[in-house]
Amino acid sequence: MAVIVLILFAGAADAMQFKIATVAPEGSQWMTDLKAAAAQVKERTDGRVTFKFYGGGVMGNDKKVLRKVRIGQLHGGVFTANGLAERYRDIQLYGLPMVFASQEEVDYVRERMDPLLKAGLDDAGFVSFGFAGGGFAKLMGNESVATIDQLRGRKVWVPEGDRPSYAAMETLELSPVVLPITDVLTGLQTGLLEYIATPPVGAVVLQWYTKVKYVMQYPFAYPLAIMAIDKQHFGKLSGEDQQVVSEIFTAIYDKFEQQNRVDNEQAENALRSNGLQFVDVDPGPMEAIRAKVAETSRRMAGDGAFSLELLDQMLEYVKAYRSGGGSEPAGTAAGAE
Repeated sequence: MAVIVLILFAGAADAMQFKIATVAPEGSQWMTDLKAAAAQVKERTDGRVTFKFYGGGVMGNDKKVLRKVRIGQLHGGVFTANGLAERYRDIQLYGLPMVFASQEEVDYVRERMDPLLKAGLDDAGFVSFGFAGGGFAKLMGNESVATIDQLRGRKVWVPEGDRPSYAAMETLELSPVVLPITDVLTGLQTGLLEYIATPPVGAVVLQWYTKVKYVMQYPFAYPLAIMAIDKQHFGKLSGEDQQVVSEIFTAIYDKFEQQNRVDNEQAENALRSNGLQFVDVDPGPMEAIRAKVAETSRRMAGDGAFSLELLDQMLEYVKAYRSGGGSEPAGTAAGAE
């Protein structure tokens, strides 16, 4: 009898719950899929590993979630790249303003650099199962703008923690307003914000589209959503259970990555159906603006905001893709090891 009690006690002691925060609303497809993945984990680990998700931003913005992870109140979250930058600076590289011009460029670069950034997160104390691209952020507002000059003096949203975008807007003499994602809808409702930059799917899921009328057809940035779990807490699992969790959540993030592309296309159609007007942008003047923003990003890297070496590597990949050769930049093999 004593042996049975000890066995039962040992099983209970090994049980582990992960409390994860996200801004994804309850009832959204993301939350449904995350909970389905958690159910698979629970089943395959015989109840030893469970997940509890706190949706809708109820645990606060990324900064608050990270603080709660540090004190053990939470064990991880679904973060924006900029939200994680305070723990791992280079995770924000993909989201630098005006780097990429197409999804194909993004795919080419990510195939080569995702492993480096994932390893960097691991060194920073987080386990990640992949990065879900959200599609390109496009400028949206209540008045039509076809040039950056028309935005001067307007209140443009910058996500909390997004230092590169803030610096870029200052370079372009715009008026950035810093707010967490959870406060954007209120900002649009009250007039605190006049323009936002978000992928179409974000505008639909978070209901921001209800407060804007125009969409500027230009890829300003490429945001990521990253589920990151405290490495120390994850390390308490057995090797077998770690493998199960990694397998299931990697698969779900692969699904998110592919589904987001479909969702973005559908979301763009939904925006059009709801009366939003899409404004074409003259690419000529944008090249000069892109060059200014690139100088700002490079200056930030020189100041230590993120790795200049990795920035150069990313830009070399972009250049290689655009050249049509697809050849690897010099020194890539060594950098990827």
